[in-house]
Amino acid sequence: MQIYSYLCTCMRIIKKLDIYILKNFMTLFAGTFCISLFAVMMQFLWKYVNELVGKGLGTIVIAKFFFYAAETMVPMALPLAILLASLISFGNLGERFELLAIKASGVSLWRTMQPLLVMMSVLAGVSFYFQNVVTPEAENQVLLFRYSIMQKSPELDIPEGVFYDGISGINLYVKQKDKQTGMLYDVVIYNLRDGVDNAHIILADSAHLETSADKRSLLLQLYSGEQFENMRGGALITKVIPYRRETFIRKDFIIDFDTNLDMADAETFSGSARTKRIEQLLTGIDSLRSEADSLAHGYYRQMQQSILYVYQSNPDSIADIYNTPTDLNIDTMFAHLNPAVQQGIVRTALSKVNGQQMDADFKATLIKAADSDIRMHEIRFWQKFTLAFTCLVFFFIGAPLGAIIRKGGLGLPVVVAVVIFIAYYIIDIGGEKMAKVGTIPVLLGKWLSTIVLAPIGAFLTIKSNNDSVVFNLDSYKSFFNHLLGIPQKRHLYRKEVIIYDPDYPTLAKRMANLAADMRAYRKQTRRWHLHTWIIEVVKNQRDPRLTQMADELEACVEELSNARDRQMFIYLNQLPVISLEPRFHNRLRRELKQAAAVSDKIVSHIQQILKQ
Repeated sequence: MQIYSYLCTCMRIIKKLDIYILKNFMTLFAGTFCISLFAVMMQFLWKYVNELVGKGLGTIVIAKFFFYAAETMVPMALPLAILLASLISFGNLGERFELLAIKASGVSLWRTMQPLLVMMSVLAGVSFYFQNVVTPEAENQVLLFRYSIMQKSPELDIPEGVFYDGISGINLYVKQKDKQTGMLYDVVIYNLRDGVDNAHIILADSAHLETSADKRSLLLQLYSGEQFENMRGGALITKVIPYRRETFIRKDFIIDFDTNLDMADAETFSGSARTKRIEQLLTGIDSLRSEADSLAHGYYRQMQQSILYVYQSNPDSIADIYNTPTDLNIDTMFAHLNPAVQQGIVRTALSKVNGQQMDADFKATLIKAADSDIRMHEIRFWQKFTLAFTCLVFFFIGAPLGAIIRKGGLGLPVVVAVVIFIAYYIIDIGGEKMAKVGTIPVLLGKWLSTIVLAPIGAFLTIKSNNDSVVFNLDSYKSFFNHLLGIPQKRHLYRKEVIIYDPDYPTLAKRMANLAADMRAYRKQTRRWHLHTWIIEVVKNQRDPRLTQMADELEACVEELSNARDRQMFIYLNQLPVISLEPRFHNRLRRELKQAAAVSDKIVSHIQQILKQ
């Protein structure tokens, strides 16, 4: 009965803990998601701001455009928001020592992460839903808006000093503009709407451009200028063409132009991979592959017939034409022709070869375009899964990393999250670009970022769950020093409290004997021979005599570290840490020589201390 009540109490505590962690995380996630979505939307805005400025778009049109753009950015903002929220939430738990209390109560970090793992699975499902259902339609709307906006020329965004051809049939040159009054100065207009032969040229000192009330035409008021117009009567007249010249003080020039935004047909971008769902992508991939195969086989048959196929000529007819024997080969026949005919034949052959080469290059371009379209469909197909799975990967990176660094707030976690996300973005974009050009398979290109980051998340989760030291630079330094064979240095300092003084007479004898043993070992041992060293490295054997000397040296150093003399510590820090690895035999010889020499100095210094 007591065990049952204890288990019930534990379950209640764990449930409360789960609710507490979920509440903290979701509160932070709501804020970080807004920040992340704003960040990616700013990137989108800076990318397409030139297409929006000066178009005369209404507020509702711009709002719709950014609403659909935000829907396309949600799958990209979710992983960043999860990474940032997990870093901050677990960093806060570590900074407030709440995570330490949770571990002290017997709840592991993995158990603490489990309720959030369920939430991450839900968010990954939301990301997949957005990419498969919401994003294709939003991408279609964004493409339609961009295409429609590109068809809508700017009303007053006429550049200075260059000819502007944004209005169909009109070339307009303005030397200077007054942005406050809207006046245009030194205006030149080429009106080509009646054809090049009937061009109208207008020169004006100044002008003013405005939109009509119905927004279907532009009214250009011209001041102090001249108009020239050709008076050509017909296309067969070859004499000098007269023209008409008109001088005016003010002239109103009306340009038919619809400034309203007319949306393109919804089916305009239905074939784009960005606007398709998974089932549509799979169907599109099959159709494109069938079309590409049929196209390639058709081109191959054409090339067989036109380039690779060798037509069999009738040798008798050739002999009749050139009055030559039938056994004469082509080179001999060509040599009997006069130089003019030879040049003509060569020019004709080169022309045919160049034509065939151009045709082959054109067909190769079409095949590459079809292959690129297939790869783009495959990229969009796998992207719907990779972005959803990235939510889980970023959680397994952010949660243990926050528990390790134990820093909350928007300081260090934001920096770490941005660095990780930039690394992910660079790897993902690099893999996608290589997949687009066919350098690597599409499957590998889209999963490359996950392949790189997933082991990092697993490593951090295991280390954090086991309370392992991950960011201890000394441990990494020691590991690489051992791996590369870099000698270890001693760092001994005088102790503030000394209970027992060293037994100097005994230590002097031990150090003297140790120095003698080291010198004898260097002279007598056979381990310096190459075959002996190879055997020791392969078997990873350690010489017992060498091990005994190294232990004796460390024991003497430990006892002498209780000395009160400063000079003694200078000598002790000069003693090397003897390497017992067989692969560092050259370094070992130097260490033994140095240890013997320093041991002699220590013995001499001990004798001076005893004399005092």
